[in-house]
Amino acid sequence: MSQVRRRLFLLSAGAFLAGPLAVIAQQAGKMRRIGVLSGTGAANPDTQANIAAFVKSLQSFGWTVGAGVTIDYRWSAGDPARARLYAKELVALAPDVILASGYAPVAALHKESVTIPIVFTRLSDPVGQGLVASLAHPGGNVTGFTNFDVAMGGKWLQILKEVAPSIARVAVLANPETSTLNAWFRSIKAVAGSLAIELVAAPVRDQDGIERAIKEIGRKAGGGLIIPPDGFTIEHRAEVITLAAKFRVPAIYPFRVFAANGGLVSYGVDTDEQFRQAASYIDRILRGARPADLPVQQPNKFEMVINLNTAKALGLNVPQAMLSRADEVIQ
Repeated sequence: MSQVRRRLFLLSAGAFLAGPLAVIAQQAGKMRRIGVLSGTGAANPDTQANIAAFVKSLQSFGWTVGAGVTIDYRWSAGDPARARLYAKELVALAPDVILASGYAPVAALHKESVTIPIVFTRLSDPVGQGLVASLAHPGGNVTGFTNFDVAMGGKWLQILKEVAPSIARVAVLANPETSTLNAWFRSIKAVAGSLAIELVAAPVRDQDGIERAIKEIGRKAGGGLIIPPDGFTIEHRAEVITLAAKFRVPAIYPFRVFAANGGLVSYGVDTDEQFRQAASYIDRILRGARPADLPVQQPNKFEMVINLNTAKALGLNVPQAMLSRADEVIQ
């Protein structure tokens, strides 16, 4: 090959390779868009801690907000109507992926789009709710991190019975539109008989409903309360905790924040960790992975927090063995 032809060949080859490389460079520098739909409110301090953990974890994977990625936030604050409205808004923005927290946001988003990838947290029964085909093989555009196995409802009842041995009638309180209340009720009922406890479903949709339900279960001695994971009750936790104290009803909650704010006992997951894990899946999706190929992951660590001040106010003597098992005792 002559020197002139060699130069022409190299120039042609360079031009041929430069096209794909330029496209790759452009894609690498493209601003990616993430949507976030939370089942709780923007002012909720725990929600803000969750989001801070999420953003920090994203950054550890190389995604800096304002540089490589933008985030559009929507807060449904335990309101299923808002969740549906904001799901429409986020889908209309055509994000690359959406982070959804809580049952109502995930269900609303899944109804709006079967193509945009959705990564969830704070969800308990994605298979039973028809959001994924199976935990190992989600099969669609939804995957994520469950906070509880629904079968664990019986564990809450056992803990509550251990803290308050005299309970004989327990209400399961949640908003059926923002939680998997029916599934929780079934799992708890499966254990209630062996503990000689009558179980009562307490569906609530507003603050007045919360007061009526707690007042009713506290009307007679021996009442107890289980609060399953629910964006609505998280948003109204101050009212729930205050009313449980007012009507002297021992209660167990799904997250530490309840016990830290005066609830009797909580047993649940570290929600900040769930949001950090969600960032890892969002990173993989932004780099080309499909939600259908990312298995739904379940937690393997739970923490029990006991508020000893609340126990004393209710006249409960928490067994020493139980205090020894607790991850944290608030006094």
